[in-house]
Amino acid sequence: MNKFRLDNKIALVTGGSKGIGFGIATALAEAGADLVLVARDKKTLDEAREMLSATGRRVWIHSFDMSGSEKISDLFAEIANDTGGVDILVNNAGGTRRGPAETLTAEDWQFVINLNMTATFTLCQAFARERIKNGKSGKIINIASLMSETVREDNAPYAASKGGIRQLTKALAVDWAKHAINVNAIGPGFIQTDLTKPLWKDDSFNKWVTWKTPWARWGKPEDLGNAAVYLAAPASDFVTGHILYVDGGLLSTFGPSSW
Repeated sequence: MNKFRLDNKIALVTGGSKGIGFGIATALAEAGADLVLVARDKKTLDEAREMLSATGRRVWIHSFDMSGSEKISDLFAEIANDTGGVDILVNNAGGTRRGPAETLTAEDWQFVINLNMTATFTLCQAFARERIKNGKSGKIINIASLMSETVREDNAPYAASKGGIRQLTKALAVDWAKHAINVNAIGPGFIQTDLTKPLWKDDSFNKWVTWKTPWARWGKPEDLGNAAVYLAAPASDFVTGHILYVDGGLLSTFGPSSW
């Protein structure tokens, strides 16, 4: 099982202080990685660092708004200098602006595209430049979505951005394979987090999700963490340009024969 260990590796996780990001960070730490967490809220970062430090791993934190893409390269340079280099990058930070497509503003569109796509590309680029310069391999894990493949109404900017993440992942995988940098993505299904609590506490929506998902349950952050460990570890060295959907089989079915 050594091929699934991450000892002596440093992983950077954006949006890593709670929810899916924290679940991924926890799994990476349990596999042996030291961590750099980036998120907007200093309080939740402090809380996450305290919990993750209990694993015996080193944890650095940076309070930063990933929508400020023009400063991301500077942030990464600071992190690389502090840690001596990042081996694993998890692009988890993201957001959305919902509404009928005809009512959305240009600002709504640009906010989502900038945060979900431009920031991801910019951080991937900074990571790759540092690895290539130092002749080192690396692992990038982007967070895609069910909406990289299919769409729910009133989510045009988000669907466009996550469709873009799917193709960006493939493009970067092709460009950087010669540098021994693997680029993959995880596509979460419906995951129970504080952010999605209004949905899984809604009886009607919860019933629809459990009906539509063959495993008949919501996913948990640790489900994604397990997938992230695989994609970050030597076990996946020949896997690149792949979107791993952790969705309980939802994308594979129209749903059960009765509702």
